[in-house]
Amino acid sequence: MSITKNIILNHQEIQHKIKRIAYQIYECNVEEKVIILAGIEHNGFILAQKLKQTLEKISDIKPVICKVIIDKKNPLIEVKTSLSKEAYANKSIVLIDDVLNSGSTLIYGVKHFLDVPLKQFKTAVLVNRNHKKYPVKADFKGISLSTSLHEHIEIILTGKVHQAFLK
Repeated sequence: MSITKNIILNHQEIQHKIKRIAYQIYECNVEEKVIILAGIEHNGFILAQKLKQTLEKISDIKPVICKVIIDKKNPLIEVKTSLSKEAYANKSIVLIDDVLNSGSTLIYGVKHFLDVPLKQFKTAVLVNRNHKKYPVKADFKGISLSTSLHEHIEIILTGKVHQAFLK
């Protein structure tokens, strides 16, 4: 039995979603001079980089990228970031991932950042699925999907063509 892939977002649609999310982040941080875009390693980090590029074009805010390293199979292992806690203390942070599935990756990412005082904390995802195991939500989302537990979302953000697949 072969696995079929259905494109749920093509390159142009992903570009549009990234721009819309960037504008929403800007609207929530219009008074800020600096914001931290904390991208969860791999696609979340790539998405954070793309949001940074867009924010630099549309605003005067200086977005600072932070890589968040979480073992998605064992999120209880220590979460690490490319920035020190002092670098994001009392700042506005947006935690970014590509897909919000059960919420475990985001909830453990949120937990890590709560060790220091923050000005504001938001979350952003490209695809929000409706299968939450934890009470976490995406403040900014590109698209929300109702899928079965057996379906899988694959996001391709590298290269010249970006796509999101449902398989």
